[in-house]
Amino acid sequence: MTAREIFELRQQGQREEAYEAARSLYAMDKSPYVSLAMFWTAVDMLRLQVDKGHLGEARKISLALERLLPVVPDEDGRVGDAFVKCRDLLEKEYASQCVQKKSSSHLQMGVWGEDLAVGYLREKGYVILERNWHSGHRDIDIIVQKDSCIVFVEVKTRRNTDYGSPELAVNYAKQRNLLRAINHYISYRHLDMPWRFDVISIVGTPGQQPDIEHIEDFQIVRR
Repeated sequence: MTAREIFELRQQGQREEAYEAARSLYAMDKSPYVSLAMFWTAVDMLRLQVDKGHLGEARKISLALERLLPVVPDEDGRVGDAFVKCRDLLEKEYASQCVQKKSSSHLQMGVWGEDLAVGYLREKGYVILERNWHSGHRDIDIIVQKDSCIVFVEVKTRRNTDYGSPELAVNYAKQRNLLRAINHYISYRHLDMPWRFDVISIVGTPGQQPDIEHIEDFQIVRR
């Protein structure tokens, strides 16, 4: 197959076929026009791999494009621009993937911590009434009852205390949101009984023995 035929395949949208054909031709012929066909089909393939989420493969193609740059004709600058755009696209996708992984890891830690807190509360004789009770965009992690008291529990989980104890995250803004959710729950359930707000602080990671601290009657703003 010739370089011209490869470009025709590319125009027809047959990107993978054009890329494989270009690789075969480039292995035997590294003339400028063939190098150009190799470059543009590789650009197509990099974008395709990014679309599929195959960033490792896209990274390999990016390195190949970088090696191609010195031998590819670029009279109008389009080749250089395309390479920069591919590099930026790849960096953006890597950054996005890192954020997603971090968010997923944080969510898993939160669920693990809440499960521990529920087990802890049951052992202490509390009756679990609700988990993750939502009031609009606000939520209460755990709602329990012991004797005649309703207890609203906020669970804070951290891997370590490098940035302070977990309960420090229950700041004024968080307390205000929690109080609104608590008042909503009391009204919704038509409750007429004493209540308090607790914080359970958990430090550790799954697979290890965590440190659990139960702070009863945490001073929440009530106005």
